Amino acid sequence: MRNLPEPPDELVGRRRELAYVADALDRHRLVVLTGVGGVGKSRLALHAAEQVMRVGTRGVAWADLWPLTNARLLLATVADALDFADHATAEPLDALCAWLAGKDVLLVLDSCEHLSAACRDLLGRLLDDCPGVTVLATSREALGMDGEHRVVVEPLPPASDAVELFCRRAAATGTGPMGPEGILTAARLSRRLEGIPLALELAAGQLTHHTLDEVEELLGSRLDLSARKAGPAGRVHFRQRTLRTAIGWSHELCEPAERLLWARFSVFRDAVDADAVRAVCADEALRASDVERALAGLERKSVVARVEGRFRMLDTLREYGRMWLGELDETEVLSRRHAAYFLRRARRAHADWPGPAQMDAYRWVSAAHSDLCAALDHFLTTRPQQALELAGLLGFFWSCCGHLREATGYLEEALALTEEPGAVRTRALWSLGVARVLCGEHEAAERLALACLRQAAAQEETEGALHAAYLQGLVHLLRGRPMAARFVVDGALASAEGGPFASVGRVLCRLIRVFALTAEGLREEARREAVELRRDCVVRGEWWTRSYAEYQLALLALFEDRAEEAAGHAAAMLDGKRRIGDSFGIALGLDLLASALAAQGAGGPAVAAYGAGENYWAAVGHPQRGTPELGPVRDRYESTARSLLGDSAYDKALLVSVLRDPESVLKELLDRKR
Repeated sequence: MRNLPEPPDELVGRRRELAYVADALDRHRLVVLTGVGGVGKSRLALHAAEQVMRVGTRGVAWADLWPLTNARLLLATVADALDFADHATAEPLDALCAWLAGKDVLLVLDSCEHLSAACRDLLGRLLDDCPGVTVLATSREALGMDGEHRVVVEPLPPASDAVELFCRRAAATGTGPMGPEGILTAARLSRRLEGIPLALELAAGQLTHHTLDEVEELLGSRLDLSARKAGPAGRVHFRQRTLRTAIGWSHELCEPAERLLWARFSVFRDAVDADAVRAVCADEALRASDVERALAGLERKSVVARVEGRFRMLDTLREYGRMWLGELDETEVLSRRHAAYFLRRARRAHADWPGPAQMDAYRWVSAAHSDLCAALDHFLTTRPQQALELAGLLGFFWSCCGHLREATGYLEEALALTEEPGAVRTRALWSLGVARVLCGEHEAAERLALACLRQAAAQEETEGALHAAYLQGLVHLLRGRPMAARFVVDGALASAEGGPFASVGRVLCRLIRVFALTAEGLREEARREAVELRRDCVVRGEWWTRSYAEYQLALLALFEDRAEEAAGHAAAMLDGKRRIGDSFGIALGLDLLASALAAQGAGGPAVAAYGAGENYWAAVGHPQRGTPELGPVRDRYESTARSLLGDSAYDKALLVSVLRDPESVLKELLDRKR
C-alpha cells in the first residue's frame, strides 16, 4: 500500500503547515484539511502523505473522491486505493475492515465535501474496527465527526510565498525571469488574489497572451467590480468570491473555442487522452482541429494539466465548466456522447483481448475506470440495453483486476432492467458468473453458466455456448470434478467450427482442458496441449491465457520433480499476471514459485515468495485457493522450506517477508529468475 500520485512539483512554502500536519497525524486518527476551493488542500495532503511514506514503514493509500458524483462507488474506490481486490463473500465493508484490522495505514481521502454523509459512515466504521488506520481527508467543510482534528488551510502569504508561486508559474509560460518591476507587479497581483494558489496559477497562465501589466489591469478591474457588488462578508466568503472572479476572468479571456471546450471537457470524470477529448467534444460547432488548438490553449492557461500524456481538469475548474455546460443546454447531449464513446472503446478493448493489444486493453480499462462507471450510470437511466452490453464487456476485465464488486453490481442492475435475449445478455450472464466463481460462490456461478447456455442455445450462439462451457468447466474444476469439466468443454469444442485460436471461447475451453487433464493425472497429454496453447498465445501476443498455460506447465514440472523448469514457468506466469494487474493470479503464481524454489533447495527465496503470497491472498479477501491439486503441492514444499531453514529461521523469514511491500518482493524474485 504505497499508492500516491506523483506530486506535480515542489511545494511552494507551506513548511510550517507541513510540520503541523505531520504532528497532527501523530496525535490524531482523523485529520481534515479544510479551506476554500483552490487553496491547495490536495497538494498539502499529497506532500504530507509522501513525507509519511518516505520516513516510515506505514502503508499509505490515496483515494480521489472528486470523480464520484454519488456514494455508490465510494467503498470500491477506497478498497481499490488500499490495494484490496475484494474476492470475499462477506459484506464489502466487513471484508475491508477484516483485511485492515491488523495494518498500520495512512488513508488519504481527497475531496470529501460532496460525499460528507457517506464518508462519515465509512470512516466511523474503519476507525472503530481498524486501530492501525489513520485518515487524512481534504474537504471544503469539516466532516463533523467525533475525534476529528480540523486544520484550516489558509492561502499563501501574499507578500512572499504567493509571489514565488506566481513567478514560478510565469516562468513556466516562457516569459523568463522577472525584474524588480515585474516582481512588484506580481506582489500587487498576489495581494489582490488573496494568495489563493489556483487563482495565481490561472493569472500566470494568461501571460502566454498578455503582458504582466495587461494581466494586472484586466484582472484588477474585475476584482474591484466584484468587491463593490459583493458588499460586506466574512473573510472566507470573500476568498471564495475572489477565486470565482479569477476563474470567470480566465474564462472570459479564453478564445471562444477554448471556452466551449472548457464546458464540454467537464463531462469527463478523470484524466483522458486527446482521442477521447476529440471524440466526445468535437462537432459542427467545434471541429476536431479546433479541439486540438483549444486543448493546447487551455493547457497553456493552466485550465487543464497534462499528466503522462493524458489531460485532467481540477475539480474546481470542472465545476465551473459544468455550470457553463448547463447554460449552453448541452449537459444531456455531452453525457450521451461520453457514454457512447466509452462503449465504443470498450468494444475495441474486448475485440483486442485475444491479440497483441491485450495489454493495452487492460491498461485502458484500468485508466478509464471512473469514466466507464459514469457511462454505465448514464446508460442505466437512459438505455439499459447499452448498460448491459457495457457491463458485459467490462465484467471479465474487472474480474481479473480487482473490481469484482463493481462488476457484480452493474451486471445485476442491468440484467434486472432488460430482458431482451441475444448475445449481449449471454455475455452479461457469463461475466456475472465469472465474478461469482472468483468470489467462491460456486453454486451461483453454476446456475449462471446454465442460464448462459440456455440463452446461447435459444439464439444458436456458438461463441456464447463456448463461454458457458468454460464457466461450467471452471466450476467443476474448483469443485474437484475434472472429468466433468473436460466432458463439458469437449462437447462445446466439438460443436464449434474453426481452428484452435478461432475465437476467445475456443481458447478458454482449451485452457479448461489442460487444467482437467492435469487434475486427472494425464500428464503427457496435459503437457502437450499446454505447450501448444502457450505457443499459440506467444505467436499472437496474448498474455492472460498464456499465463495460465505457464501455471499448468509449472505444476506438471513440480509433479515430476523438475524444479528448475517449474520455477521458470512460474516466473513467466507471474510476469504475465503482473502486466495485467491480476492479484488473484499473482497469488497463485507466488505459491507455485515458492514451491519450485523450495524444491531447488533455495529455502530463503522460497519463504520470501510464500510471505508475499500471503499478502496477495489477503488482498483478495480470502484464504489460499486454486484447483484442488495445488493444495498438496503447496503443503509439501512449505514443509520442505521449513526443513531447509529450521522452524525458528523459517518463522522469522516468513514474518520479514510478510511485513515487506509484496510488490518489491515479487520484483526481486522475478529479477532473480532472469
